[in-house]
Amino acid sequence: MIAHTSLPVSNVARSKEFYARVLAPLGYHNNMQFEDAAGFNDGKNTDFWIGKKSPIVPLHLAFEASSAEQVQNFHRAALAAGARDNGAPGYRDYWPGYYAAFALDPDGHNIEAVWYDYARARRE
Repeated sequence: MIAHTSLPVSNVARSKEFYARVLAPLGYHNNMQFEDAAGFNDGKNTDFWIGKKSPIVPLHLAFEASSAEQVQNFHRAALAAGARDNGAPGYRDYWPGYYAAFALDPDGHNIEAVWYDYARARRE
């Protein structure tokens, strides 16, 4: 199990504001600041960090949602915060019941919210 992860960003203040808005629908809030880094807590742990790094190599990072509505709210919040759409909310062929949405953050990272619809997966 991964305890925490860090995403490199070019502008910590901009990305901190972006992720505070985007991750709120998933229950995250910014709770720590350490030099050029900011940590986000999901109610259990501070498991997502952003930190100033250069150069930026865009990565893919998925956050688990607890419902389709959370995925939709994540996507809506990402677009409202200035992200570029990289896949509207919906079921994907990756796995039965895989419901996700994708957006590109200010540094081009492909961020995702995914909900595993186990009831649908059992039917397929």
